[in-house]
Amino acid sequence: MTKRPPRTRGLHELYAEDPERADKLLWDREVDPVTRRGFLKRSSLLAMAAAVGAQIPFADRMPGGLIPAALAQSEEPFTLQGKEGLTVLNDRPINAETPAHLLDDDITPAKHMFVRNNGIPPALESIDVDAWRLEIAGESCLTPTTFSIAELKEQFPHHTYQLQVECGGNGRSEFVPSASGNQWTTGAVACPSFTGARLRDVLQACGIADDAVYIGYYGADDHVSGDPNKAPISRGVPMEKALEDESLIAWAMNGEDIPYLNGHPLRLVCGGWPGSVSGKWLNRILIRDQKHDGTKMAPPSYSVPKHPVAPGSNVPDEDFVTIHSMPVKSLVTFPKSGITHALGEPLTVRGHAWAGDLAVKALQVSIDFGATWQPAELKAPPNRLAWQRWTTLVEFPEPGYYEVWAKATDEEGRAQPMVVPGWNPKGYLNNACHRIAVQVAREDA
Repeated sequence: MTKRPPRTRGLHELYAEDPERADKLLWDREVDPVTRRGFLKRSSLLAMAAAVGAQIPFADRMPGGLIPAALAQSEEPFTLQGKEGLTVLNDRPINAETPAHLLDDDITPAKHMFVRNNGIPPALESIDVDAWRLEIAGESCLTPTTFSIAELKEQFPHHTYQLQVECGGNGRSEFVPSASGNQWTTGAVACPSFTGARLRDVLQACGIADDAVYIGYYGADDHVSGDPNKAPISRGVPMEKALEDESLIAWAMNGEDIPYLNGHPLRLVCGGWPGSVSGKWLNRILIRDQKHDGTKMAPPSYSVPKHPVAPGSNVPDEDFVTIHSMPVKSLVTFPKSGITHALGEPLTVRGHAWAGDLAVKALQVSIDFGATWQPAELKAPPNRLAWQRWTTLVEFPEPGYYEVWAKATDEEGRAQPMVVPGWNPKGYLNNACHRIAVQVAREDA
């Protein structure tokens, strides 16, 4: 059984099909059957305001099924603020992935970093960097302290690392039967450069008790229900991960402010683990004497069965284990899938490979569906927890349809499977080989 990949649908196409459904799909806007006005909940209003770039004073009077004029002026597909070319996944809140060929940069640019939000970001106009505060507390914090961003910058050494961040559900769309959640293909991954203070330095300044075992974060994003008493997500990592050199409280990405949809003005970054542990719009960190018990820490969220299960199985909570390091994986970023290539000319193929907490030791490619493999040149990472660039030349023996497959092997000898790995209820950790299509033709054909 083969599943078709999701199709990118532009804003105009969605409204042309069904204006009121488009309202619901993109903004979660309900149309009043009497007044025909589009009722916007607070979360919906924030989403629309983010898309048009400003607050909307008379939003309650906006007719239902009407494209905002700021967006209607363009025939380009619907995009998110500060992003280019991303595929919007049609759920709520809006999440978006990056097509593989747009991830070809060594350092992922802000415009091509995927968006994975569990809640609704704080309104952009409400973010005051000077007034932002980060609280460090918890039962295992000896000296609870609150810092401004300026104080973080003044009191702690600055560190910059290129860090790989990937959604735990990246590749979920390939699982059969379907697993619940955003149907990511390959594009919920990025490796930008982050600058900030080491999480370790900040925690140690506040005092870490001997019984500390975990940290947990909270952010300023709102629950999609609008209930202020509910956190959309609050996860964390064991102290060992929190105290690594590369775990950062970051205020900059690629030398500039962190993008709004990726956590501006402050976020946690714990590279190599599911992106859900790298909390955005960060305003609170707890040092815990137990495993953190925040929202989406309990199974089945970001958890997989301890033992293999049959596809479609119901798995009891006690049989899950929380995901830590992500598995070995690779991506073909050049050329774009679907190209036509001239017979007799070598084809340059390149991409990235990564392996959670580990390094990648080998990358191979195949043009015969995995029957044989050839090695690619693999560069060392710029620092620990960054992806690694690989490149090679392939030659095709005759005209026809080919697939170029990429397979990475980590430093402990674990290689990517050729097919989707063991099924799990939430569709996590799919690290099957990435592949692209190439049509090879004679130049005179």
